[in-house]
Amino acid sequence: MDTQFDFSRTDLRFAMIGSGSWATALIKLLLNHQQKIGWYLRNNKKIEQVIEEERNPKYLRSVHLDPLRLKMSSDINEVVSQADVIVFCTPSAYFLDVVDNLNVSLEEKFIISAIKGFVGSKFQTIAEYFHDERGVPFDRIGIISGPSHAEEVGMEKLSYLTLSSKYPEAARSLCDIFRCNYINTMPGTDIYGVEYTAALKNIYAVACGICHALGYGDNFMSVLITNAYHEIAEFLNATHPDPERVLTTSAYLGDLLVTCYSQFSRNRTLGSMIGKGYSVKSAQFEMNMVAEGYYAVKSIYEINKEFRIDMPIAEAVYQILYEERYAPYIIKQLSDILW
Repeated sequence: MDTQFDFSRTDLRFAMIGSGSWATALIKLLLNHQQKIGWYLRNNKKIEQVIEEERNPKYLRSVHLDPLRLKMSSDINEVVSQADVIVFCTPSAYFLDVVDNLNVSLEEKFIISAIKGFVGSKFQTIAEYFHDERGVPFDRIGIISGPSHAEEVGMEKLSYLTLSSKYPEAARSLCDIFRCNYINTMPGTDIYGVEYTAALKNIYAVACGICHALGYGDNFMSVLITNAYHEIAEFLNATHPDPERVLTTSAYLGDLLVTCYSQFSRNRTLGSMIGKGYSVKSAQFEMNMVAEGYYAVKSIYEINKEFRIDMPIAEAVYQILYEERYAPYIIKQLSDILW
């Protein structure tokens, strides 16, 4: 059975599921090439605010949104049923709450994940969920990854995206869809590697934030990130080896670096607050934004029970966030074994 999606059609309809900063940035990119796109928003009040203010009322308010080019609805089934290509861009922690209400067929759809985390207690990637739970062939699933904070995309600062699909032609087509004068795009086929890297790098950004708040300097930070890179490599090679995977490219190393160093990194911010003595709950409440690393480290901890890969940094973050271990002591122990 041929499961390949025909991107050559001129009548393709696109939709966005999600309303955060990254979803808003991707809507901005999609509107560079699409006259109109569907947009699922959780409630009608938010839709009214977008129409009135011509921007997302909560995220990336500098990005102008033309309501006449957005077919908005609070009914996810309406949005998905009227689209051919659907981008999912919700926080991973809320993903199941969103898709549990989805009951239209995905048989003829192409699914794109821009979610950088795992599916709740299932400890699956988004691609694995759609394939295993919804029967979507991997040839009809694409992944957006790369070092690209939504804030900089919104400001039209030069950024690089990797668009991955098991079907190389689909990956190249996705590159054309998202490319513009400030977005460079590269095709890839390693959907497993880029999804796991996108989740793992958030864990290491939390570690960087903790260490920065505890007074560790740039010298130590370089060692920490080097070791984090090796943890990602060992995890990917042990769980899903791919001889064509090049971990020094931007979708892997680049994404790790920007998330660990950037002022826009929510995960580094979460770690910094933890390092300053905040509890997890108080830090999350004050941030009022989702830091995916908190959820990702729990998933990796559970997944790694099967593989038993040596991941001391991820283990340290888990101990601090979930076992409430004393951060200065755990980081000191960690510093003694890094190389």
